[in-house]
Amino acid sequence: MNKSIRNRAVSGTALALAVSAVLTACGGGDGASSDTKAAKGTPSARPATEVKDPLVATFDGGLYILDGESLELGRTIELPGFNRVNPAGDEDHVIVSTDAGFRVLDATGQALTDITYEGAKPGHVVRHAGKTVLFTDGTGEVNVLDPADLAGGKKPEGRTYTSAEAHHGVAIELSNGELLSTLGTEEKRTGALVLDKDNKEIARNENCPGVHGEAAAEGEAVAVGCEDGVLIYKDGEFTKVDAPDDYGRIGNQAGSDASPILLGDYKTDPDAELERPTRISLIDTRTAKLRLVDLGTSYSFRSLGRGPHGEALVLGTDGALRVIDPETGKVDKEIPVVDEWQEPLDWQQPRPTLFVRDHTAYVSEPGKRTLHAVDIESGEKTASVTLPKSTNELSGVAAH
Repeated sequence: MNKSIRNRAVSGTALALAVSAVLTACGGGDGASSDTKAAKGTPSARPATEVKDPLVATFDGGLYILDGESLELGRTIELPGFNRVNPAGDEDHVIVSTDAGFRVLDATGQALTDITYEGAKPGHVVRHAGKTVLFTDGTGEVNVLDPADLAGGKKPEGRTYTSAEAHHGVAIELSNGELLSTLGTEEKRTGALVLDKDNKEIARNENCPGVHGEAAAEGEAVAVGCEDGVLIYKDGEFTKVDAPDDYGRIGNQAGSDASPILLGDYKTDPDAELERPTRISLIDTRTAKLRLVDLGTSYSFRSLGRGPHGEALVLGTDGALRVIDPETGKVDKEIPVVDEWQEPLDWQQPRPTLFVRDHTAYVSEPGKRTLHAVDIESGEKTASVTLPKSTNELSGVAAH
């Protein structure tokens, strides 16, 4: 999120929140208690129910662990502060971002492990080609891990890299060992570089103002978003795809190994306190062409996902999940899931959130304290649950 937008988004909030949001507005965790016992995470006294393919939802003060099929609530873990969650990349673990760094949660075992990656403002978590990459905004440190190594309960030994300057960034390791990582400072982000497996720089492009977010497409084409389009890295070369507007920000993207086309958001007002866009972008990595599709509804940065066959999925503020053919841009299906909603001005405030795994789209509805599971192909709601508290972020273990 570019600096001017971030500053506007947090205007009127407490100074501590504003400082934290500068670098973590889309990828980090903040605000967790510094109390040692609380920071370790305290399971509730309620006995845990066994969960299969667990989901993890955050709430104000902790984590809910739920069964991925029935949505039955297993264990509740107390963890004060604003925490964020991402798949770790295996069938058992989830990465939790806290103010002290990345924590590894054994979601299947329903307990926080002792595996931590300490550092201020933990940011993006990226899974690709069997590796999971953590980017710590406050230090610029990149940690690459093999999620299969988490099963031993010890911190995996993996590749590390530290950016020239700390910034709200992202990194991804390719199947050939190349590491793409963003370039920037706390004040300005400009592009990306690529390192070989020995961390030697082999490519660089700084024609991507406000670089933010990443996604990988079929054929291992990787894109990062810019304030004027996207930057694609493919077959050892960078290609810039310009937006049709002078300011056409694509800050959040979703990719699929089953499609060469990336799904992105699209914003055109650099002065908006909070722009609520109605258009999404579809970026063809084969042709370096960008298509805009007007959905007739707005959405948020937690609204984008991909289906099992590469379908583009967008959860609209009208409450419907749209299933879009990325090749044509046609909306093939609109699935009513939740009530109409509006994106809050503060990015940390709860809003309906989409998490996709295999053929199931999971959608939270904080206003009703509910969570729903939807079959993407049939459009049927297969399960729903009402939770004790409203949830914020939603994630889970990786698919089998």
